[in-house]
Amino acid sequence: RTLSPMTYVVPFIMKTRNDSQNLFQSSVEMGRIENYIRKKRREDGLANFGFLHVIFAAYVRMISQKPGLNRFVAGQRIYHADDIVFSMMVKKSMSLNAQESAIKVKLRPDANADDVYRAVDDAIEVARREGDSNHFDRVARIMNFLPTLLFRFAVSLLTFMDYFGFLPKTIHSASPFHCSVFVSNLGSLGIPPIYHHLYDFGNLPVFCAFGCKYRKNEIDLDGNLVQRKYVDFTVNTDERICDGFYFATALKHMKKLLQHPERLDEPLDEV
Repeated sequence: RTLSPMTYVVPFIMKTRNDSQNLFQSSVEMGRIENYIRKKRREDGLANFGFLHVIFAAYVRMISQKPGLNRFVAGQRIYHADDIVFSMMVKKSMSLNAQESAIKVKLRPDANADDVYRAVDDAIEVARREGDSNHFDRVARIMNFLPTLLFRFAVSLLTFMDYFGFLPKTIHSASPFHCSVFVSNLGSLGIPPIYHHLYDFGNLPVFCAFGCKYRKNEIDLDGNLVQRKYVDFTVNTDERICDGFYFATALKHMKKLLQHPERLDEPLDEV
């Protein structure tokens, strides 16, 4: 209720997320991050710690200082979420016909890198163990028994209920489309990141994808040729939740955290 009058008008002009999406691309140099990952694995005993956990932790830390990115649009109104909820797809194994399932990870804004690691790895382990029998897959399987026209009606009814905030908690908690950010790890597939669309079902305001590592030859400040590793990432945002200046400030803050990942272990002075 503290937003500007223009912000109230925008959701009625840009009615869907696909009307409202902006695309952003950047890259991060991996030198400090790889040293940080090795430290977390060797000294802190986090055997599976990787770039995915760094991205999650940096996003949480960014939201703790820039909470405007944890807003969402529902029913042409802008709301703020307290918890930070990540969604992502997980394959049970890296094979062509392996089962794929959606997971959701809920974190508080004061979570550090260790908290993120435990929450994410627990969720991935449960998803790989359950295969296609987790909450989301059970709901999807039940709906899949409906005839096509009835299925379309059911989805339309759920969308209508979601618009007015009457979506059943069972559906809401199972839906990967109701979250703060959807993350796609395309680096595990060995390809660059894609610009992924937002979903009009649910309340997802941001989609983030990152790709595989690549090497780049550069000239350092002393004129020497050096080779550095980079990872590209893309961000797709719902521009209705905050203005462009706020988005830019928040994403620059996140990139600084990626460039100095050791800050992800420091306690916060203020959320």
